[in-house]
Amino acid sequence: MQINFTPAPEPDDARREAGRKLFAHGTEFLKGVVAMSGLPDADRPEVCFAGRSNVGKSSLINALTNRKNLARASNTPGRTQEINFFTLADSHYLVDLPGYGFAKAPVAVVEKWQRLLKQYLSGRPSLRRAFVLIDSRHGVKPVDDEIMSLLDKSAVTFQVVLTKADKIKDAARPALIEGVSRALAKHPAAFPELIVTSSEKGDGIETLRAIISGIVD
Repeated sequence: MQINFTPAPEPDDARREAGRKLFAHGTEFLKGVVAMSGLPDADRPEVCFAGRSNVGKSSLINALTNRKNLARASNTPGRTQEINFFTLADSHYLVDLPGYGFAKAPVAVVEKWQRLLKQYLSGRPSLRRAFVLIDSRHGVKPVDDEIMSLLDKSAVTFQVVLTKADKIKDAARPALIEGVSRALAKHPAAFPELIVTSSEKGDGIETLRAIISGIVD
């Protein structure tokens, strides 16, 4: 059966308030992880954010948590290859995965990161959903497709977040949605609702908060 991928609807008042309350409790950096042995205990549901370099991941996490520089650590030299864990209230982890698709890193560094990424995505029992960020200006690229295929194999539900939606004209959105939908149609782990966001204007942030607040054990 053909699945239709459509933008997620605006949350109702109850879901919006649940999302607001969850993030009002605060988000704090916990630790950066460079090996599976360093992962915190899998004692609460967690969601992760993955995306190509420069997709706007840090900006999205900062907008989501209402913190200007929370995700900054993941972009500083020497920490690029870390999986960064953040505590959300006392109930969730937010996990910031390094940007993939960077061509300037040494081959050995890229291979090490890819191994860690695959191990994390396929072996983390508390991972409830992966949010795969796609730049609205560029759509799904082959490297995105590779990550989605890995999530399929790992049976990890993933949901696409379209970033920088304010950078494209409203008239271009239907074609963008259609193109992303075609790319997702072959991925059984893809959640059928897309989240259209603009970190700069705040579009889609309340929707994403509401979705995360609904992800529980």
